[in-house]
Amino acid sequence: MAKEQFSILDNGVVIEGTMSCQGKLVINGMVKGKLTGDTIIIGEKGAADAEIDAAKITIGGKFEGKINASQELVILSTGYCEGQVVCKNIIIESGGILNGSVVCTLKRDPPPSPKSAAKSGKS
Repeated sequence: MAKEQFSILDNGVVIEGTMSCQGKLVINGMVKGKLTGDTIIIGEKGAADAEIDAAKITIGGKFEGKINASQELVILSTGYCEGQVVCKNIIIESGGILNGSVVCTLKRDPPPSPKSAAKSGKS
């Protein structure tokens, strides 16, 4: 069984530029620029002013910029996200903050509108 790669940018670390990673990347410091990877986690003390393209993104700290999460975006109760978001699924815990535009790419039939449900006798 292959071992999952795990990287940490610890508190006090500041990185500017383009970064690509495999496995999980935990940000407890500050990142400015462009990030690509499998799973990116912004810890409670972490911050990013960036463009992030990853399968799974979790925000527990502060994020500003653009997000493309091909699978899932999670904003924890301590998380703050501001900017443009494109994701398949989104989870926002109570207390988590999202300010910006959101496009969810998950495709399914929308529920019937209240008017059409009333006409058909369903409630």
